[in-house]
Amino acid sequence: TRSCYTVYITMGIQQRTGDIMYLEIDFSSDEAFYVQLCNQIIIGIATSRLREGDTLPSVRQLADEVGINMHTVNKAYSLLKQEGYIRLDRRSGAVIAVDMDKLKAMEEMKRELSVILAKGSCKNVTREEAHELIDEIYAEYGE
Repeated sequence: TRSCYTVYITMGIQQRTGDIMYLEIDFSSDEAFYVQLCNQIIIGIATSRLREGDTLPSVRQLADEVGINMHTVNKAYSLLKQEGYIRLDRRSGAVIAVDMDKLKAMEEMKRELSVILAKGSCKNVTREEAHELIDEIYAEYGE
């Protein structure tokens, strides 16, 4: 059995023509599958591979494609909805709908970055090195 399984999902008909969403699920990771799915979708939004109005595969379709439980996909979609990245609609399914306000996003980033930067500081990562990493990551998002 492969420990890292890459899933290629062709997006729905409502997508931009020819777009493909790539999800990579690592079955040997300590990170829960639903967290991996959430993170992959958020990165897809940040890199503009997923845009406002794009539809995601149904819970059943994604679970079958990835080879995980439907409840896991449902948990990921519910969390993404709660965090303001998607909306769930009975007719159109899960749709990218980013409605998170900037202030809330900044507060969340500060909380998460505080821990990450503290870990880096303990490992002697300098401020300049941290800034370089941030610039490198933002460059991937077209910023």
